[in-house]
Amino acid sequence: MIQVYEATDVGLVRPRNEDCAVVFEPSTYVVADGMGGHVAGEVASHMLTDTVRRQLSGVAAIGEDELRQAVLAGNQAILACEDENPDYKGMGTTATVLHLADDEAYWAHVGDSRLYLLRGDSLQQVTRDHSYVEDLVVEGTITEAEARVHPKRNYLTRAVGIEAELQVDTGHFPVEQQDILLLATDGLMKTVEDEEICRILRAGYDDPAAELIQRALAGGGKDNITAIVVVCGS
Repeated sequence: MIQVYEATDVGLVRPRNEDCAVVFEPSTYVVADGMGGHVAGEVASHMLTDTVRRQLSGVAAIGEDELRQAVLAGNQAILACEDENPDYKGMGTTATVLHLADDEAYWAHVGDSRLYLLRGDSLQQVTRDHSYVEDLVVEGTITEAEARVHPKRNYLTRAVGIEAELQVDTGHFPVEQQDILLLATDGLMKTVEDEEICRILRAGYDDPAAELIQRALAGGGKDNITAIVVVCGS
């Protein structure tokens, strides 16, 4: 048995919510964080999630390649929309997609939204951020704490809808009973430390996704905030 909790909030500063989250059968979950002027970010994130849902609808067996192709289809849809609508030039979005089947988790990822796995008391970041500061952390130039406050922390090195040739990270891993999976946009991670995320996911709240959103709002809510929490049955 799987329990799913989903929540999103515009935050306390931004005028619009450019995040988008969708949950659809069979056991597929998507978060996207749009970017671009005017309403373009909102358009991009919704276009990505709608395209992924359409691409995977009716697919008998979904694995890494199917998720990759769905994200690539979203990339082409956004680029085509930009060609037809000059006001949308430069729009793009992150994409983090998760599919559960036969005790396996399959994922695809572009950008700096994240997929986490909580197993026991260990919270693991499954995806790697495609961002300027993440590259600096990997190089050892700055620490993760410094990355949180770096002036270029919002600079992405990869996003959906920016270039025709898009590299999509994918992977899979076995799912165990009592695992908790979290998909979230960076509005959550900017304000809530991993240790606090772990504590909230383990605390048994009636709605852990909503609780995560409230903690991010309490921390300032400077960005849109979105979370999908998937609790695997015991």
